[in-house]
Amino acid sequence: MTLSQLLIEPFADDFMRYALASVLFLAVGAAPVGVFLVMRRMSLVGDALGHAVLPGAAAGYIAAGSLSLPAMSLGGFAAGLAMALLAGLVSRHTNLKEDANFAAFYLSSLAIGVILVSLGGNSVELLHLLFGSVLAVDLLSLQLMGAVASCTIVALAVMFRPLMLESIDPLFLRAVNGRGGLWHVAFLILVVMNLVAGFQALGTLMSVGLMMLPAITARLWARNMGGLMLASLAFALVCGLGGLLFSYHVEIPSGPAIILWCGALYLFSVVFGKEGGMLTKWLKHRKHRTA
Repeated sequence: MTLSQLLIEPFADDFMRYALASVLFLAVGAAPVGVFLVMRRMSLVGDALGHAVLPGAAAGYIAAGSLSLPAMSLGGFAAGLAMALLAGLVSRHTNLKEDANFAAFYLSSLAIGVILVSLGGNSVELLHLLFGSVLAVDLLSLQLMGAVASCTIVALAVMFRPLMLESIDPLFLRAVNGRGGLWHVAFLILVVMNLVAGFQALGTLMSVGLMMLPAITARLWARNMGGLMLASLAFALVCGLGGLLFSYHVEIPSGPAIILWCGALYLFSVVFGKEGGMLTKWLKHRKHRTA
């Protein structure tokens, strides 16, 4: 098999070009958001919100009577945002931490979503909601992903300083009346928006993978915020392209293939990453012992 057959010919088909464009949009929007989730120690919150989207998407599916993107996106956004606000509200008025409340809400949301879809549809449609179909992305889905990616980049540019301050020193931000709570809610809205944009292509269970895994992997290669964002974006794009080509040639589902590439890159980085990888730490330790 030639290099052209391996890398170029698969994209002769329209559905592969649409899939590639969707991965590009999702990576541009989700990767920087994932970096902030990692910086703020909210990695599991992203996973919880990804599950919370399911019951809203299922409700939109039942209301529309079909796999309607506008109905499911609106329902998923409402459900994800409601869970984020409820978890924060319960945390403020009880002794439970926010991560514990997110876990409780997302497990309940996942169960409700599966029940709703199983009552109103069939197993094929349930699998579409849970795992997506990146090769079935249409023009409307691409427009949604492009709009969300554009809004995310602009919003992060506006929110960058207060988000960094809240991540590093939330007490200082509160002392200078920096409205940390408002920025926190705005950031959660961005997370939900990107998860909703991704569920059409990767499903509610997989969309968080393209958000979190490249960001976690980037932490093993970069130290400053700019480097983390660039590395996360690059890893998301490489894994998206590699996963698409892998799924095309091996004939496996594209969404799981993309996340599998993200996981493989993470494992590689755990060993060889220059910022805290196992091999790097071992070599530094050996150097100090022999010095």
